[in-house]
Formats: sequence, C-alpha cells, structure tokens
Amino acid sequence: MTASLATVAYIGSIILFILSLGGLSNPETARRGNLFGIIGMAVAVLATVLGPRVTPAGYAWIVGALVVGAAIGLIAAKKVQMTQMPELVALMHSLVGLAACLVGFASYVDTSTVFPTPAEKTIHEVEIYIGILIGAVTFSGSIVAFGKLSGKIGGKPLLLPGRHWINLAGLLLVVWFGREFLRAGSIDAGMVPLLVMTVIALLFGIHMVMAIGGADMPVVVSMLNSYSGWAAAATGFMLSNDLLIVVGALVGSSGAILSYIMCRAMNRNFLSVIAGGFGTGGGAPTAAAGGSEPAGEVSPIAAVETAELLREARSVIIVPGYGMAVAQAQHTVYEITRHLREQGVTVRFGIHPVAGRMPGHMNVLLAEAKVPYDIVLEMDEINEDFPQTDVAMVIGANDIVNPAAQDDPSSPIAGMPVLEVWKAKTSIVMKRSMASGYAGVDNPLFYKDNNRMLFGDAKKMLDEVLAALKS
Repeated sequence: MTASLATVAYIGSIILFILSLGGLSNPETARRGNLFGIIGMAVAVLATVLGPRVTPAGYAWIVGALVVGAAIGLIAAKKVQMTQMPELVALMHSLVGLAACLVGFASYVDTSTVFPTPAEKTIHEVEIYIGILIGAVTFSGSIVAFGKLSGKIGGKPLLLPGRHWINLAGLLLVVWFGREFLRAGSIDAGMVPLLVMTVIALLFGIHMVMAIGGADMPVVVSMLNSYSGWAAAATGFMLSNDLLIVVGALVGSSGAILSYIMCRAMNRNFLSVIAGGFGTGGGAPTAAAGGSEPAGEVSPIAAVETAELLREARSVIIVPGYGMAVAQAQHTVYEITRHLREQGVTVRFGIHPVAGRMPGHMNVLLAEAKVPYDIVLEMDEINEDFPQTDVAMVIGANDIVNPAAQDDPSSPIAGMPVLEVWKAKTSIVMKRSMASGYAGVDNPLFYKDNNRMLFGDAKKMLDEVLAALKS
C-alpha cells in the first residue's frame, strides 16, 4: 500500500470514528455507532500493517500479536458479566497507558531516527517525556480504579497528611527531571531521569486514585478514559502517526466533556474530585455532618403487596441502580415492564447520569434486556413527572434518590441533583439492607411516610413480584 493510499485510509477511519462517537451519544443509534467504530479500527489496522512503514519481515510478529489480543478480547467479551464492565473498562484504560510507556521507551532507544536539526530532536524528546508521563499516570491510576471497582481495594479514600504538597513536590520533580532529560548528552544519560520520572508518575497515579472516594468512581472512569485518549495522542506524536493523534484527541476531549457532565450531575468540580475525600465506600448508615439522623420509622412491604400497588397504578417510574446490576435483575424488570404495559400502565425509567459504577451503565443493562429506548429517560427529562406518578420503584439505587441532597445543607452530597422519587404517591425502595450507598451517607427517603422498603435480593424479590402480577 502506498503512502498516499494509507493516508486516504486514515482519513476514512477518522471520519468513521467521528460517526461512531456521534452514534454512541444516543441509545437508539449506539449499535450503528459501534459498527462504525469497528469498521474504522479495522481499516486503520490494515492501512498501518500494509502501509509503507511496516516491512514484510514484521508481519509474523504483528499477526501473532493480533491473534493473541483477539483471543483475549473474545474470552473477556464472553465471560465478563455486565456488573464487571466498569472494572473491565478501567483495565482496558491501563493497557493504553502501558502501551504509551512502552512505545515511548522504544522510541527513545531507537537509534535509526535521524533528526535534521537539534530543535526537531528536542521536540521529539519532549513528546516522549510527556507521552510516558501521561501513560504512566493512566496505567497505575487505572489499575487502582480496577481494584476499587472490583472490590479488591476498599472504596474509602486514602487521605495522606499533606497529600496536596506531596503532589506538588512530585510535579516539581517531574519538571526538574524533564530538564535533565533534555540536557542529557546520550541515551544512557537520559535514561536515568526518564526512569525516575516514570516511577514518580506511577506513584502519582496510585496516590491520585487512592485519594478519590467511592462515590466519585463514575467520574474517575470517565477521567481515565480521557487520560487514555491523551496517552494515545502522545503516542501518535512519538510515532508521527496522524491517525493516532486525531483519534487520541477525540477520545481525550470526549472523555473530558463526559467528566464535566458527570461532575455537574454530582454537584462537584473536577479539581475537588482529584483532591478526593468524597465517599467512604458504603457500609453502615452514616449520620449527617451535624450528627443528626433521619427521623421516622421504616415501613417494610412484601412482594405481593408491591405487585398489588403496581397493578393498581396508572403511572410507574422505575429507577435502576447498581443493585439491579449486581443481582442481574434487568431481564425480570423487563418482564414486569412488559406485563404492566400490556395492562395499560404507563411505565418509564429514570436514569441518573452517575447511576452504577460507570457512565451509561444502567442504559447498557436495560438495552441488554431489550427495554424499549423510548421509555428510558434521563433525570432532567423525567424529574418533573414524579408528583403525577403513582408508584416510583427504586431498584438497588441509593445516593441518586437521596432527598438530603436538597434538604440538608450539611450533607456531603448537598446540592447534588437527584431523582425526586419521594414526590410520587408511593415510593418503593428495593435493598438488601439499610446500609448506606457508595457515598456512605444515610438516606432519609427510607423513613418517609409514603415510602416502603422491599428487603431482599433484587432478582428474587422481582421474580416474586412478577409471579404475583401474573397470578
């Protein structure tokens, strides 16, 4: 393949990737967007492998790597459960960061590259330094995020004394070693500051994510997605590959925009997320900052009574959360939805931007269960309808339906936009216990007069509700 033909193929891939991002922005066009992305990546890989920069002697290595990578991807796609998708995404981000680091080191020790002027050599070394820096932070941060999301590392933030000064000292060291790297007279001399910077970047990535609380993990996933994009763009600069630069910039910018949207949905700003400290990782109910606890008594309800309320309702809004994902109850939810709609009940779903452990987690689960896209609405679209709703059914969600966000200025989640399920005629919350959510904050919703608590495994309880509806 000639260089001109490879360039044309790259342009086609870029267009397909842009169309893919556009398609993925809406559930109804997500499948098409996925297809565009797959085709674009296939074209990009073929254009690179068959292009003028790869010699036939390297085909065997490339094919071997493709086979191994494809096998791992297929196994992961078949075995990884939907509840494990957030940690899988974090793990994939770590691989992008690792690739950026390895490419950076390989590019630095490559003696075949000849630079016409010292300025071009300096620019290339700056690209290498920044690329490895971003890649190392992305790699270690993503590994820690994987551990937190999978439960191997606790969700409680690790807040070291003087952590901000530690981060500042690390940044200053990175700048200083960067100067030493650019002043190095040989590869051996430059390798020392490069390795030291890499270690500092790895430690910074670990410290940064360890300091972030469990409640902010959805933002962390989108943030690492952005980092992985910038790491890919940096790799593109190191390899002089225009496609990698453009695609990395697309991923990096879209991830940054998504992070901003997620932060706004949690009434947080990006710097406060990086600073960490929000979220204890769940557990026992936590009293508000002022020491007060929600007043009232919990009113439990049985599956049969829940079915009766749903049967008599004219309008139902279902709010899914991570508990639904853990119980893998989305298919039963769909069966209940289909049965109620056949009986003339209006059923819709309210989705909070940070429901679950990653952006769009609930949308993916509902799409997998074949819930119609047109009844799955975002928080801003459905919040005003709760006062006219007979039953609001919360399945395994907590923080995103917590009225303390509006009523308690001392609450850690004060000001966070939430789904106002308590304004419905009756709200039903399905939970295993009275434990707090991922933010570690108690929920006054549980004690409201019009709220009922359906305790137990979501899948088991919903199966009983479905059976009662059909009897």
